[in-house]
Amino acid sequence: MEVHIHPFQLHSVQKNLLEPLYLHTSPEFYMKELLTNEEGLDNIFTISYCFRDEPKSPVHRPQFLMLEWYRKNERYERIMQDTEELIQFALKQGEKKGLRPRSELIGKKLVKKTMSELFREELNIEILNYLDVASIKILLKKFPDVPVPEIELEWDDYFFLLYLNKIEPHLIKYPLLMITEFPSPLSALSTLKKDDPRVCERFEVYINGIELCNCFNELTDASEQRNRFQLQNEFKEKIYKYRLPTPTRFFSVMDRGLPASAGIALGVERLLYSLFEIENPFFD
Repeated sequence: MEVHIHPFQLHSVQKNLLEPLYLHTSPEFYMKELLTNEEGLDNIFTISYCFRDEPKSPVHRPQFLMLEWYRKNERYERIMQDTEELIQFALKQGEKKGLRPRSELIGKKLVKKTMSELFREELNIEILNYLDVASIKILLKKFPDVPVPEIELEWDDYFFLLYLNKIEPHLIKYPLLMITEFPSPLSALSTLKKDDPRVCERFEVYINGIELCNCFNELTDASEQRNRFQLQNEFKEKIYKYRLPTPTRFFSVMDRGLPASAGIALGVERLLYSLFEIENPFFD
């Protein structure tokens, strides 16, 4: 449902299809269905191929392996622990198999920073004071080197123009970094923090400046989820000139009652590349 994540649409030789077909960008919707079924699955994971229509880069392929896992009746702090343990486990197992970890990672512990802390440290500004389009546009005028298009954008576009140009290039100084408490307009499928609704309960991990994973404390309010999907689809149509079909099956899952849970999606190839500089794990 996120505006800037694009699926591949498929051509089918079948006739009279009611809706277009797509390759999935994540197994998330169907994993949440497992969390709500009568079998009562609590802790689930999958490693499967996902497909995203994005330009190729040294750290992205259109077809890639995603490790995704969920914990029922747990908050995202538990997934934080999982992720840190997984990274350390992968490092130890790699060394046992003769893989040399990147030198920057040896002896390093995971550093945790909120998004607000990063903006204060790098730019001396409190990003949570700029949560509407008008104010963040004014803020961007203080950074003339950030390329801002003349067309009107949404808040998250202005945010990422600033973040990708002024914050992310400096994250490499933290070999292992977890960024928490994103500004609320970036909530997507996550909950808002009860004692500070300016931020949402999600985190990302960076290894040597490479984004590795994305975790949500899962939104369980079906009505709010519908509202967010509608808004995101309107933004997608405005920016990219297409809409995606309404996820009716997923909404029916939400209506049955998604239990309190947390989930994360982690790129397997990115993990191996960022830890051991393995560019293609399937041929090494």
